[in-house]
Amino acid sequence: MVIRIAAVGDVHLDEDVVGRFRPALEELPDCADALLLAGDLTRHGTEAEARCVAREFGGLGVPVITVLGNHDHQCDQVPQVIEVLEDAGITVLEGDGVVLDCVGGRLGVAGVKGFGGGFAGRCASDFGEPEMKAFVRTTTDSADRLAHALKSLDCDLLVALTHYAPVPDTLAGEPLEIYPFLGAYQLGQAIDSAPTALALHGHAHAGSERGTTPGGVRVRNVAHPVIKQAYSVFHVGDDLDQGEVSRLTASGT
Repeated sequence: MVIRIAAVGDVHLDEDVVGRFRPALEELPDCADALLLAGDLTRHGTEAEARCVAREFGGLGVPVITVLGNHDHQCDQVPQVIEVLEDAGITVLEGDGVVLDCVGGRLGVAGVKGFGGGFAGRCASDFGEPEMKAFVRTTTDSADRLAHALKSLDCDLLVALTHYAPVPDTLAGEPLEIYPFLGAYQLGQAIDSAPTALALHGHAHAGSERGTTPGGVRVRNVAHPVIKQAYSVFHVGDDLDQGEVSRLTASGT
């Protein structure tokens, strides 16, 4: 059993970018079973920008699944953004999941945006001022929803999709000072709480591509500035050595 997963994040679409990805996206039915988008689809989270995303990523011939990113929340138009995306056939996840029937088996994708907080030994704690407690609880609540979604899916292959990073490995290249704003260890714990085969995220534009959770789940940063192409394709499944993730490149920007 091998399932082919295409993924990209942080495309930051607006009118001046529409069409940049589409030529490569048209090739997706030949090389992937599904496309996963790791958030920051827009620049400022407006309904107009969401329509650009719908034009670029709608009607591709493969299922498209996404989470939102911090940019997609900027203008407080999240309900409108989600409505536009879902009208274009794009599945938006936030604390839930979906199962796809692929040629290679049943693919389960659970997703949340996630939030910051940092990583073991250098992280915020649920202590002190109400503002700090609210910050940390936003992260833990998001991680709890991800864990619940992962455990609830009946599938052959399980993938976690977030915008914020679940491990520090894929942040290498970013300034250490901003690690707490790029991800949180609680997301990694959620991923390790289920038999997850692969975790995908974006957000860290200057980060690195490869990482691993403490439990051994392979993590990939698919932010467009990192992968430097329209998308990457990962072959994931039992036919690969111990579930190894095989990365294939795709044409594009």
